[in-house]
Amino acid sequence: MSAKRSDDSGIAVIGLGRFGCHLATSLTRLDHEVLAIDRSAERVQRWSSQFDRVVQADATEEGALRQLGIADFRRAVVAIGASVEASVLTVLALVELGVPQIWARATSEKHAKILSSVGAHHVIFPEAETGERVAHLIVSRLLDFIEFDQDFAIAKVRVPSALTGRSLRELAPAERYGVMVVGAKLPGERFRYATPETVLVPGSVLVVEGSIGQVQRFAELG
Repeated sequence: MSAKRSDDSGIAVIGLGRFGCHLATSLTRLDHEVLAIDRSAERVQRWSSQFDRVVQADATEEGALRQLGIADFRRAVVAIGASVEASVLTVLALVELGVPQIWARATSEKHAKILSSVGAHHVIFPEAETGERVAHLIVSRLLDFIEFDQDFAIAKVRVPSALTGRSLRELAPAERYGVMVVGAKLPGERFRYATPETVLVPGSVLVVEGSIGQVQRFAELG
């Protein structure tokens, strides 16, 4: 088993609800040290064997966080979702302690504005982002995608049947469909960078880039 990475003094995750515990688990799997904090004794007991340190504390109290050594952490995530007041006060406490990177979970646009105004550096909407992502996958032929903004996304799609047997040079997807094919996985092979000579064969999977609308329309060509 590999040793945990302790660079940047680990990561503090505050709030062990569903989002917080999944986040802490993922960070642990990525070999990062995690300090997990929750005010619930039951949750602390439940997760005590899963993470490096699990502590019961009131994270809205600057003094409690100082005693836990949070001032030495470069990154902290406020994963509290049940109480807007608690999440805001926790961000304020982290700001007072000088934590350089504060990530905070928001449950509404108003909540997000408050978190940003009191000092959160990154505000995230896990439920909204997941809901939008799943909606796209349900109603389209995309296998997976990452949308960076309204004008740019990277998606994994099956080769449209109408385009099989032809090379990318012949198809010119950038000119015809507004997407760039950057990778291809032929049946039984690994993903590789696509070139103009890449021939699209049935059963292949492509990695394409463009706007979310463009990559959806490209996937629907089949």
